[in-house]
Amino acid sequence: MKNVTLSADERLIALAREKAEKRRTTLNAEFREWLVRYVDSGGDAESRVRSYRQLMASLDDIGPGARFTRDAVDER
Repeated sequence: MKNVTLSADERLIALAREKAEKRRTTLNAEFREWLVRYVDSGGDAESRVRSYRQLMASLDDIGPGARFTRDAVDER
C-alpha cells in the first residue's frame, strides 16, 4: 500500500477524526473507502453495482420492515 500526504485545515481534520471515531473506524480507513468510491463513480455497470452495494452496507441500521408514522417522518 502506498502512503499519501494530504494537506487540510487542522480543524477539519480534528472534526473528521472525531466523526470516524464515532463510526468506530479511522480517518485513514474512511479515506481509503472514499478513494474507492471516487474511482468507481461514473464507471461501468459493475462499478455502479459495487457502489450501490457499499451504500446499502453503510445503511445497515435501516431495515425494510421499519414503519414510520407521518409525525415521525415530519420530525426528520
